Amino acid sequence: MRRTDVDIVVKLGGGLLAHPEHFQAALAAIASPCGERLLIVPGGGPFADAVRGIDRLIQLPDVAAHWMAVLAMEQYAHLLASQIRQSVLVHDRDRTTEALDATRLPVLAPYRWLQAEDPLPHSWEVTSDSIAAWIAGAVGARRLVLIKPPGVGVTRMLHSEASDGPRMRVKGDFVDAYFERALPTNVDVEIVAADQLHAVTFARTKSG
Repeated sequence: MRRTDVDIVVKLGGGLLAHPEHFQAALAAIASPCGERLLIVPGGGPFADAVRGIDRLIQLPDVAAHWMAVLAMEQYAHLLASQIRQSVLVHDRDRTTEALDATRLPVLAPYRWLQAEDPLPHSWEVTSDSIAAWIAGAVGARRLVLIKPPGVGVTRMLHSEASDGPRMRVKGDFVDAYFERALPTNVDVEIVAADQLHAVTFARTKSG
C-alpha cells in the first residue's frame, strides 16, 4: 500500500501578517516536531489584496485575476520559507515527498502545480482556502488545518467517507464560497484563529 505523502495540510492565512505576534506564534507551532508529515500552503494576504485592488480599478479578465492571485500565494510562500526553520520551498507533489523524506518542512509555492493541473474555476469564489482543500486531496492528507487571523472562532467540519453521507457545514464567512466543492471526502477540517492555537494539535493522536 502506498504511503500517504502528507498527513496534514496547514494553510497559513496571509491576514496573519497584520498581527506579528500571532504570526510568529503560528510559525513556531507548525515548526515544532510533531511526528506528522506536514505541508504548508500559503494564503494570499496583502499580496492577493493588491490583485483585488487592481481588479476593482480596471476589471481584470477572470483568467488574469486568478493566476495573479495564485502568484500572490507564491510571494507569501517565499516569505514563509524564509521564516520557518528547516523549511524548504516546493512546487509539486514529488518535491513535497522528497522534502518530507529528508525531514524538511515543505512550503508550497503553488503556481506551477496549479498551472499544470488547472483544477479550479477562475473566480474570486475560489481563494487560497479552496486551493488548500484541493491540495489536501491531491497529496492524500487526512486533515486540513486553516489558521486564520485572531478573532475567528474555532470550527471543525468533517466530511464523511460516504459520498452520500451527511456533511457538517462551516458556519459564518470563514471560508470561500467554493470551499465545500473543492474539499474531498475523508478530510477532517479544522479552522482555528491564531490566538487560539492551543485548541489544535499537529501531533499524531492514538486510536483504539
